[in-house]
Amino acid sequence: MLDRARAIAGQLVAWRREFHQFPELGFQETRTAGRVAGELVALGYRLRTGVGGTGVVGERGEGHPVVAIRADMDALPIQEENDVPYASQVPGVMHACGHDAHTAIGLGVATLLAQQPFPGTLRLLFQPAEEVNGEDGRSGAFHMVDDGAMEGVDAVLALHVDSLSPCNHIEIGSGPFSAGVDTFYLTIMGQGVHGAYPYQGIDPIYITSHVVQALHGIVSRRLNPYDPAVISVGSIHGGQADNVIPERVEMSGTIRFMQPAVRERIHTEIERVLGIARALGGDYELKIEFGALPIINDPQVVTVIQQVVLDLLGTDRIRPVTPEMGAEDFSAFTALAPGAMFGLGCQIAGEERHAHGPWFDIDEDCLPVGAAILTETALRLLKQGDAATGA
Repeated sequence: MLDRARAIAGQLVAWRREFHQFPELGFQETRTAGRVAGELVALGYRLRTGVGGTGVVGERGEGHPVVAIRADMDALPIQEENDVPYASQVPGVMHACGHDAHTAIGLGVATLLAQQPFPGTLRLLFQPAEEVNGEDGRSGAFHMVDDGAMEGVDAVLALHVDSLSPCNHIEIGSGPFSAGVDTFYLTIMGQGVHGAYPYQGIDPIYITSHVVQALHGIVSRRLNPYDPAVISVGSIHGGQADNVIPERVEMSGTIRFMQPAVRERIHTEIERVLGIARALGGDYELKIEFGALPIINDPQVVTVIQQVVLDLLGTDRIRPVTPEMGAEDFSAFTALAPGAMFGLGCQIAGEERHAHGPWFDIDEDCLPVGAAILTETALRLLKQGDAATGA
């Protein structure tokens, strides 16, 4: 399978570079979705478009088991700084998280399995908007689920490129793979007044300074240190003039967690912290937007992936999962079927190209390796499921 994947490496690179040159933000991936749909139709896949907004579902085979593979398609609002022939042609938009590679690898899987006989059904999920939420506060995976993308699925797979891990090293393990995430939006309300007479009003900026300190103290002082969590304030906006105390300050931030119980505790503690605003004479409005749960890799699916990696690459390419607080909405799929995500090392030798940065880039030698692992894993899961059901 690895030899077959490397035989189409040129096409994988061409797809990835095309997607990189023409990136699209979440729920706006019309060009990308159109290219994906065209390739899938040419390969003979049954097709659904407009799934979850701009998502594409390609399917081949019949009956159970049903194995799904997810590839996200959206880019980020970042101006690319790389001086490469395939640099983004869209001002202010860039594939800075590797979703161009994921989409190319997904098409590689489709190519490798187009003429391959197998029992059951392969379903390819080309997902919009992993990076952003829609008006309802939910990202693309949840919208695809709403549109039936996971109906009847027996196992689901995905990968994520890792630009800080050596090229073609694989991070895989059972249990938590990524954190859960919620977003909070907070308004601290006071009473505006001339900056020369603060005692005549209620200063929301002063209150906010206490609130921020207390929010950052929740993890270190209110949570068990063995329960990983992060609370970060990402934006604060208040006031327009140097000599005017404003009426309100608005802020937003992110909550990361590994356990649902910790999520609930953090929400409770945020409400407790905000009592500071009222104690200091002000008030507050809080909205917490629920996001993705942690990805929990299924042990049986992980075992299959690990064996595939051993067979294709050898023992020296498997690395344990490094616990991190990044989040991924692939958990919307693994909540409905056993599944797993693995990390695919794509580091350009000797360089640090951080994700979500303007210099992000990958070693494209990872593309056929990722396609081969996903393809071979899907085939083994299809055959295992077929044997288990006696079909």
